Amino acid sequence: MKSLEDFLADLETKGFKLNDEAIGFIYFGRKYTDAPDQLVQVAIEVTLKLQQRFDSGFYMSVLEEIVQSKLTTRTKVMSHFRKKGIPI
Repeated sequence: MKSLEDFLADLETKGFKLNDEAIGFIYFGRKYTDAPDQLVQVAIEVTLKLQQRFDSGFYMSVLEEIVQSKLTTRTKVMSHFRKKGIPI
C-alpha cells in the first residue's frame, strides 16, 4: 500500500493538482479521525469521483463515515456507499 504522500504525488501526475490548503485539510482529516493512510486515500478517491474536484467538507464527511462505520478496506467502503445508493 502506498503512503499518503505517494498517493498524492500520483494524483498530481494524473492531473489532479491539489493546492496547499487541500493537502493541509487532507492531513488534518487523517489526524482528526486517526484513519490509516489507506482509508484516507479511499476517502479522497470517493470525493474526487463524486464531486469531480476536491471538496474539503465532503471529504471530511466521507472520511468520518468510513471511520464511524468501521470499514477497513477499499472494497468494503465502495460496497458500503453503493448500498446507500451512492453510485461509485
